[in-house]
Amino acid sequence: MPVYEYTALNIKGKTISGIVDAESVQSARHKLRGSRIYPVSIKETHEIPVEKASWFSGLSRSFVRVKPSEICMMTRQLSTLVGAGFPLVSALDTLIPYTKSQGFKRVLAQIKDAIVEGNSFAAALSTYSGIFSPVYINMVRAGESSGTLEIVLDRLADITEKQQALNSRIKSALAYPILMAVIGVLVLFFLLTFIVPSIASIFSDMGKTLPAPTQVLIAISKFCTAYWWVIGALVLGTVAAILRIKKTEKGRYHWDRILLNMPAFGILLKKMAVARFARTMGSLLENGVTMLAALGIVQNIVGNVLLSQAISSSAEEVGKGQGLGASLAATSLFPGLSVQMIMVGEQSGELENMLNKVADVYENEVEATVMSLTALLEPVMILFMAVIVGFIVLSICLPIFEMNELIR
Repeated sequence: MPVYEYTALNIKGKTISGIVDAESVQSARHKLRGSRIYPVSIKETHEIPVEKASWFSGLSRSFVRVKPSEICMMTRQLSTLVGAGFPLVSALDTLIPYTKSQGFKRVLAQIKDAIVEGNSFAAALSTYSGIFSPVYINMVRAGESSGTLEIVLDRLADITEKQQALNSRIKSALAYPILMAVIGVLVLFFLLTFIVPSIASIFSDMGKTLPAPTQVLIAISKFCTAYWWVIGALVLGTVAAILRIKKTEKGRYHWDRILLNMPAFGILLKKMAVARFARTMGSLLENGVTMLAALGIVQNIVGNVLLSQAISSSAEEVGKGQGLGASLAATSLFPGLSVQMIMVGEQSGELENMLNKVADVYENEVEATVMSLTALLEPVMILFMAVIVGFIVLSICLPIFEMNELIR
């Protein structure tokens, strides 16, 4: 069924816009007027043909930006409607008008039409793999096959909400130190390129040898003033080189290895990856996905090549009959506590619940670590800035003190 974008007036005379699916333009106008919406303009948005689905799925992330919070909200609302007895198509049709993003509206409308044409919900979602993750699609597929779609959607909403909450807390904790660092760099650059040169010109007229700290400060100031573009080019070149290296398989491997071996930061990254692994693995197993299939999915979401390879090798051992905990322990990359908890879960027959507990433990540890590092980082940054500013003040004051001695 065609999808139309419209601009219209509501009963209060306010201009609104959105999308509607109908057989024709006339049907779209009739449908809108039945909702007490009076169209001003309507134009068709062409659907993505099935044969072009793979092409679109590869580019959807580039051209259709959907926030994780929007997907989370849609999942929660869809779970509520399906649980209340709404057919899937009717539930999607109800959600589309209340979706804020125009791009996401189009995606949901085309997913609904694909379901009407006889495709499964998971198959329709897989067309937009740039928007919906493999975990999302596979859990929906498991829910459809087991007849528990509303339960799966509710769990998906829980997962995305917890991940969003954790990411928000981490971003909030890091916002102040990052802002302080940016402001500090800008202030130092301003001092070195504008304030220090004007003062240095006064000292140069004295015709006397300046103290060593003052000479160092003037040299740094001259370099920053004359070669600021070199500093900028070096920073941009370094960032570009790192991004280019990360695109290669070997470069990504060495980069991830460096990150994991970094003091404090590497431990934090590992805990975040383990929490993501455990949360996703537990949800997949709870919804009927087999162990090997679940391991194949989660190895692509941990965000680190070394851990992904460790999960892949564990999957091979599990396929040979070994337990998940023992196979993960053999990689020496997963923390001992997580391995022990998984082994206990396997022995007690409560692996899914134990994986969720592992995720809870490491998510709490990540949050606590971030808070403690942030609390430590703030005074370190203040001390660093105090030392730099103190050096600048001392370098400026030393020649002034010498001038006072000469006057006396």
